[in-house]
Amino acid sequence: MTLYPNLILDALKSVRYPGNGKSLAENNMIEDDIRIDGDKVSFSLIFDKPTDPFIRSVVRASEAAIATSISPDVEVNVSVKTRAAAAPAKPAVLPGVKNIIGVSSGKGGVGKSTVAANLAVALAAKGYKVGLLDADIFGPSMPKMFGVEDEQLYMVNKEGRDWIEPIERYGVKMLSIGFLVDKEKPVLWRGGMASNALKQLITDAWWGELDYFLIDMPPGTSDIHLTLVQTLPITGIVVVSTPQEVALADARKGIAMFTGEAVNVPILGLVENMAWFTPAQHPDERYYIFGEGGAVRLAEEQGVRLLAQIPLVMDIRSHADNGAPVALQLTGDPSMASPEAQAFGTLADNVVSSVEERNSTLPPTTKVNVSH
Repeated sequence: MTLYPNLILDALKSVRYPGNGKSLAENNMIEDDIRIDGDKVSFSLIFDKPTDPFIRSVVRASEAAIATSISPDVEVNVSVKTRAAAAPAKPAVLPGVKNIIGVSSGKGGVGKSTVAANLAVALAAKGYKVGLLDADIFGPSMPKMFGVEDEQLYMVNKEGRDWIEPIERYGVKMLSIGFLVDKEKPVLWRGGMASNALKQLITDAWWGELDYFLIDMPPGTSDIHLTLVQTLPITGIVVVSTPQEVALADARKGIAMFTGEAVNVPILGLVENMAWFTPAQHPDERYYIFGEGGAVRLAEEQGVRLLAQIPLVMDIRSHADNGAPVALQLTGDPSMASPEAQAFGTLADNVVSSVEERNSTLPPTTKVNVSH
């Protein structure tokens, strides 16, 4: 008598699993490991769990089927395996957020945080649901710019667990490490501590439903940037620079980091901040303190959109220092807003347009897996 695998499979066709009445083959319970050595046969049966109450009866039925269909002289050895349990799916980070936008700069001092704050307020003024995360762990400025430095954070219970509740101001939900540290003292943390604190502000906060979640990133390229792209599928990046060549050189490095193969996050466009100085007494005059059109040329060079040119105007600085971003003027009649407020309105419109174009032409961004 010659044994071969198909002969064994044919014999097992008559065996049914009592749990649902289907055959072992229909339930994919026969492992592809049939071994034949003379009149000895070994194979494995797969069960969903090791405590299955039908294991013993199915094994006996399989042995009997082979003895009946082939020969009682066949020596059968049946091994029992269980399917690998699927790991429980991790809940999606920020499931209610439609678009995640990083606001970045290659170097400090170019007004990135001011742009991020006013962009958030301008988007909210246009009716969008907006969140803002101050991810500049070592230099948080959003509490000051939103006039909420002395606010206390509270917990809120949602979906059976406690969450950090963001501070809401001017229609923007906002969190910052600045709420958790002494505003008069520096934050002296190593990179790992800073990254863990940032993750907590993202994953342990109740952000709810948002159209745009803005992240005010630290200047430069650092561990914090890697933490963000590893934690969140960022829709795109808004890069802020002045027209100055020193700032533009660092902006190029930032663009290269995000668009590189390892990170691969799209650039939504550039903002030229402090594009020119306009004296309050002479609103039609322009003085190019930091050079003229540097970010315009960089946008052309990189093949990305120029989202806005923001003038160097004292009101932008004074409103930020007073905790009321100048873009708040857009909540009334936008046509009555100052030129600098309207510039942020233009920025908001162009960001919305750029995001829509990005989402219609590119697949969703995935979180970055960085191996060491």
